[in-house]
Amino acid sequence: MKGPQTGRFPVAEQTGRKHQETDADSGKDGRMNTKYCGHIITGVAPGSIGEELELEPGDVLLTIDGNEIEDIFDYDYLTDSDRFVMLVQKADGEEWELEIESGGEDMGLTFENGLMSEYRSCRNKCIFCFIDQMPPGMRETLYFKDDDSRLSFLQGNYVTLTNMSDRDIERIIRFHLAPINISVQTMNPELRCQMLNNRFAGEALKKIDRLYEAGTEMNGQIVLCKGINDGAELEYSLGRLSAYAPCMQSVSVVPVGLSRYRDGLCRLEPFTKEDACEVIDRIERWQKVLYQKHGLHFVHASDEWYILAERELPEEARYDGYLQLENGVGMLRLLYEEVTDALEGKTDDGKCEELSIATGFLAYPYIGRLLERITSVYPGRTIHLYPIRNDFFGESITVAGLLTGTDLVAQLQGKRLGSRLLLSASMFKNGEAVFLDDMTKEQAEARLKVPIHIIKSGGNDFVEAILDPGVAGRQTAEHANYELMPDSAERAEEQEWMADPD
Repeated sequence: MKGPQTGRFPVAEQTGRKHQETDADSGKDGRMNTKYCGHIITGVAPGSIGEELELEPGDVLLTIDGNEIEDIFDYDYLTDSDRFVMLVQKADGEEWELEIESGGEDMGLTFENGLMSEYRSCRNKCIFCFIDQMPPGMRETLYFKDDDSRLSFLQGNYVTLTNMSDRDIERIIRFHLAPINISVQTMNPELRCQMLNNRFAGEALKKIDRLYEAGTEMNGQIVLCKGINDGAELEYSLGRLSAYAPCMQSVSVVPVGLSRYRDGLCRLEPFTKEDACEVIDRIERWQKVLYQKHGLHFVHASDEWYILAERELPEEARYDGYLQLENGVGMLRLLYEEVTDALEGKTDDGKCEELSIATGFLAYPYIGRLLERITSVYPGRTIHLYPIRNDFFGESITVAGLLTGTDLVAQLQGKRLGSRLLLSASMFKNGEAVFLDDMTKEQAEARLKVPIHIIKSGGNDFVEAILDPGVAGRQTAEHANYELMPDSAERAEEQEWMADPD
């Protein structure tokens, strides 16, 4: 029996061989000794190579060029070739051996597990872990501690390197995966073991040397804990990490988040205004040194530090193209710049509407300034802005992304909300209109008796959602990756070019 013929690639005759389960390699390569059964295809994109090959949901991908597929990176690497052979098992047990000339084009296949592998959980018990500070009774997925390097490349997650084998590092280097985001916390090996409660955490820092020697781009993160890895320890860590620049592109310093659910956990104290000023001063001294040496500012304080210190945010150029937006570095500055761009050259449309916005205490004063700019151009809009106190996790948690539907509803009931309420997508489960406490958008709407519109992170989205209810109604809770507006993206590229004109 022949597979479908296309003008783009030949398909070899399918074989009648029966697939035998084999033991995956174990030991030296770090893989588990488990039976390999292939990967179930769950979707085939219309018009794709997969559809032309008559592949269907339920088919099982067995091998590519005779290689078992460990995960999505194996699959992407092997299918990126101009020509390869794919072995697939059909629903009736028959195996098709397909010779494919794709020119590197995506096959259009999705699989039962997006990672094509089990997620790796964290082996540490970090003294600052926020998951340990959550109350019982929330949905199960919120308690999963991932520390999977593959999610660092796919979703921007930060990893500690403590559960990565030598083979994992070799695959990153061989597949040219970059950048990898690393939760460093400290470059003092003994202190890192203490902070992560893992006796191998200090030794894991040597993996940074291997990645650096291979030229793998990296980003670092330091979660700062008062009296533990700040002060002289922070100075030491920044000095050590700066030696990896510019291969290590950036290091963010963020304050530890402390909820009210810390019984039995390491005692940690919140930072004060004076502490924040000291942290910012230290970071800005390093920025000046590293900019002169490498043309990049390298180390960045998250937005919380500037708010706590009651200082103005850095100018846009100091964020080196916004490398750590999802880590809370530069989000408020970028939002301001994008709103400014969105309003440039605009005039009043003559429309009138009363509406409302709710956010966390962190962003509240900055959102207020943006609304003043918007209403100065569109005076017909009356916008009520409400800061929501986080009673669920504790008042020290001030970001919008950790607000619950319960707190939102309780504090907005009886307030003037106008014709609709706008909420950031960060308040919802990614891709779903569900708050952290599992209250749905529809339930909140019913209790507040007002339509709720979810607005995305970009400044243009923010302005459009305020001006046009129709546009706002089409925005969703997708927020895994921040999308720069075209003008902001061009500015970021220009800043990168200025830092490295070669």
